[in-house]
Amino acid sequence: MDREFYRVSASRITVVAHVFGILAFILMLVWLLHYRGGIEYDSDNPDRVFNVHPFLMYCGFIFLAGEAMMAYKTVIATHPVQKFVHMMLHFSAIVLGIVGICAVFRFHDMKHAEDLYSLHSWIGLGTFIVFGLQWMFGLATFMAPGSSMESRARMLPWHICGGRALLYMATCAALTGMMEKYGFLDLGPDSRESRLMNFTALFILLFGVFVDLSVALARYV
Repeated sequence: MDREFYRVSASRITVVAHVFGILAFILMLVWLLHYRGGIEYDSDNPDRVFNVHPFLMYCGFIFLAGEAMMAYKTVIATHPVQKFVHMMLHFSAIVLGIVGICAVFRFHDMKHAEDLYSLHSWIGLGTFIVFGLQWMFGLATFMAPGSSMESRARMLPWHICGGRALLYMATCAALTGMMEKYGFLDLGPDSRESRLMNFTALFILLFGVFVDLSVALARYV
């Protein structure tokens, strides 16, 4: 009875997580396309180059990482297929995250601005590096044919806790990034763009919270 209760609860929370994730995705696109002039990595306009960064860091990196965490328990398939989907979604998040980070460095070069000077950049780059190490650790431990069941069982709690911590770190990086950009734009508190940015950040936070709740409850299924 308890397992069925947790299964239903985790399933419903996963739906809520998807709703907040998709809402944040839509608002991010509206913000970047309508208010910030578009998204283009090879543009001569540095602002359009910069826009690649928030788009890929949330819509690519955070969103796909959250989907990968939920997919491990929610994809209706055999356990090896669940692991493969989990791994590939994380790999896609890493690839898109690399492009997103390159975009902000290119933006700084175009503006002749300093790199890695803010709390946002420290949290973000640190999170991304550890995330990559976590993925390689998971690949070696849980996907390699030579790894034993005993070592997998021993490392699984660390892998789960590390993934959940990294999701919160990535969410924190996204929110500090939105706050930093808000300060640069010098928007009025009653402007439509200001409210749009606030709601986007709020939905990103709620996506991270509900992904974590879904993963936590799924452990009892």
